[in-house]
Amino acid sequence: MPEKLLKQALEAIQAASTITALKEVEVKYLGRSGQITELLKTLKDLSPEEKRSKGQEIQKLKNGFTEAYTTRERYLQKAEIDAKLQAEFFDITLNQINPQRSLESGTIHPLSRLQREVEQIFAEMGFEIADGKEVESEYYNFEALNIPSHHPARDMQDTFFLDHPTDTKHGHLLLRTHTSPGQIRMMEKHGAPLRIIIPGRVFRYEATDATHDSTFNQVEGLFIDQGIGLAHLKGIMNEFLQRFFGDKEIKVRFRPGYFPFVEPGIEMDMLWKKGNQSKWLEVMGAGMVHPNVLKAGGLDPEKYQGWAFGFGLTRMAMLKYGIDDIRLIHSNDLRFLNQF
Repeated sequence: MPEKLLKQALEAIQAASTITALKEVEVKYLGRSGQITELLKTLKDLSPEEKRSKGQEIQKLKNGFTEAYTTRERYLQKAEIDAKLQAEFFDITLNQINPQRSLESGTIHPLSRLQREVEQIFAEMGFEIADGKEVESEYYNFEALNIPSHHPARDMQDTFFLDHPTDTKHGHLLLRTHTSPGQIRMMEKHGAPLRIIIPGRVFRYEATDATHDSTFNQVEGLFIDQGIGLAHLKGIMNEFLQRFFGDKEIKVRFRPGYFPFVEPGIEMDMLWKKGNQSKWLEVMGAGMVHPNVLKAGGLDPEKYQGWAFGFGLTRMAMLKYGIDDIRLIHSNDLRFLNQF
């Protein structure tokens, strides 16, 4: 009986022409109700002497099946890989023309290079580096930052909403429109005092041009303690800009600005030269953290004050490297990237 069953099983294994068909053979003989499995179940009703004798026969049967199955499986797997390779096309003529040609090595992307530089500068000034979430909720992206659903500021940030079940507590999920949601999460997690920066990508559904893109990089900064004022912010930013731009001559201006999550708010512009023309380019929004935002983060606005800033790292790259079109940065054009 076991010899006859093994012969049938081996013939079925060899007849299998695909991995799927081979799996069906395995189920037929070694599955939960497979023929070899059923033989093993009969051992429990035998005497010790019969169990020993029959057990050896059935184990020999099982080992023979397993060995043949493994061999066939490897053969079919190799055959499938060979078939895929034969269907693919490889153009090797370039190597035949110039077999000695050297392969070009990649370089660090200018945005990655600048982010590392920014992180190092702020770390040397006592700031910790934190990560934020690119997929956020309406609560952290808007409500906790003093931007309720009826606030006109929401119209200023065209948002990518995700097709995902609504979180009844925190609202719809979306791609964050700024790095500011990290303020609330860091206050909730670490309390005060707090001195951090949060670099990362942000997303806005807007038309692109030389100074605007739908995906760009920001750096969020947050400094919370007792007795904090805007003079500290100005001092920190002046120090940062001097280190960041080095010997390059820069011109900066601060002017009043409105952001729902700070009061008072300011904006920082830098003079941007494009060809023979110069224009002021907005690179940063900042201000004293609004009491409502401190409360949302779990802090007492009567005890703590702080300021926050958010600047566009992508625009900083334009200023530092003299890039005249923001769209080049994410273009993956090697003629552009090889310059760095």
